[in-house]
Amino acid sequence: MADSDFLSALRTLREGGVEFVVVGGLAAVLNGAPINTYDLDIVPSRDEENVGRLLQVLGRIDGIYRLQPERRLRPGASHLRSPVHHNLTTTCGPLDVLGTIGRGLSYEDLMPHTTEMEISGGLLIRVLDLATIIALKEELSGEKDKAVLPILRRTLDEKQRAGE
Repeated sequence: MADSDFLSALRTLREGGVEFVVVGGLAAVLNGAPINTYDLDIVPSRDEENVGRLLQVLGRIDGIYRLQPERRLRPGASHLRSPVHHNLTTTCGPLDVLGTIGRGLSYEDLMPHTTEMEISGGLLIRVLDLATIIALKEELSGEKDKAVLPILRRTLDEKQRAGE
């Protein structure tokens, strides 16, 4: 597995004009949660033009499916327009391109629950807010999700007390 360089992946996505929301562990980290994450999870807009831009970016960062990487399978436009998850490996590390999250929430559904953040040298990205991340993890209730929920809740409480 490639070393993770989330900043390069995010910069390449933005420079490629891809519309997306950062979700999952990295979104929690960017919201101040002291947790570790090993992949970048995004929910992109699935409109035709955006999927075309996403495909170009995935080509630049050598995005292939993690399952059977020796086969070097790449997602196509029809795959990326679907609501399913695409677990990829790239030159920037693991990238999960999620058609929807939770109970079928798309890019458009998530937008009202995002914040635009500057993360490095003027790089602006859309990040899912912490309250929505918590709600999704409560809904999913997988083992990993349950383990991180107390940390996320405590972080949200601290942010609210600080007036953020």
